[in-house]
Amino acid sequence: MNPRFTLLVVDDEKQNRTLLTELLQDDYQIILAKNGEQALERAQERSPDLILLDVLMPEMDGYAVIRALKASDATRHIPVIFVSALDSARDEELGLELGAVDYIAKPYHPPIVRVRVRNHLQSVHQRRLLEQLALIDSLTEIPNRRRFAEVYEREWRRCIRSSSPLSLIVVDVDHFKLYNDTYGHAAGDVVLKRVAKAIQSALKRPADFVARYGGEEFVVILPDIDATNGLQVGEKIRLEVENQNIPYPESAAGPHLSVSLGGATGIPHQNEVDSQLFAQADHCLYDAKHAGRNRVVWAPEPARSSPVKSDAQIQQSEAGG
Repeated sequence: MNPRFTLLVVDDEKQNRTLLTELLQDDYQIILAKNGEQALERAQERSPDLILLDVLMPEMDGYAVIRALKASDATRHIPVIFVSALDSARDEELGLELGAVDYIAKPYHPPIVRVRVRNHLQSVHQRRLLEQLALIDSLTEIPNRRRFAEVYEREWRRCIRSSSPLSLIVVDVDHFKLYNDTYGHAAGDVVLKRVAKAIQSALKRPADFVARYGGEEFVVILPDIDATNGLQVGEKIRLEVENQNIPYPESAAGPHLSVSLGGATGIPHQNEVDSQLFAQADHCLYDAKHAGRNRVVWAPEPARSSPVKSDAQIQQSEAGG
């Protein structure tokens, strides 16, 4: 059906694993496990889209396996179909109570297995689409604030493991309320879309990330980027927006629409995300606005994730002088 889908087939009998593999391998990627412990390891490592799980296995049966799967945050979302010779109503009821999405009794009819697998994977696909939509800003079609929080936490933890710097940039459209009042909200929406695309154009690495934080504010995550290089990225963003040449003669920041940016860099060392890093970048944004807008202000780079106070912030870049 779709090579993106991966199935984990768990059965202690080699013949059963072979039969299910031959039945489904043309449509899906197949992972095999011959016991419960192996099944849990491979579910953690590979995060399959669907698990076909035998009930009667030595040492750790299928019921114990699904209990362990549902107890873990990493695997509880994976749908499980029991495929078992136990075919009583009570067996099926128990499997469904434990969280299985379906129960197929052996000996099974191959076309029925194919259809049930396909139907459940279609549900997985639809759920993923809904989840993706929930993480996308409907106007600019870039990630939203909720997705930012997820990516920020993920990159924070990754930088802890590698002892790497993590930089944040907060971007704000200059005098946006006045633009809306002057040209109308429809024109303001167009501007936000163009700014979002301009920011994306300035980000060159796959790991660089931008989200709409709210209103006319955007936030950029730059993993493995120190303050010096982060400042350069901030200036690229500012210039990319300026080069859009969006007329805005009413702006006190210049004849064209512009953005102000605040940035900060830290080296994460604590498991919980430190809100101080974002607060420092946001304070730098305030300083950029206070200094006349259309500029980048970057905080001094601390040795650890706890930032120094913003009194010592240095204005690094100014447009037009």
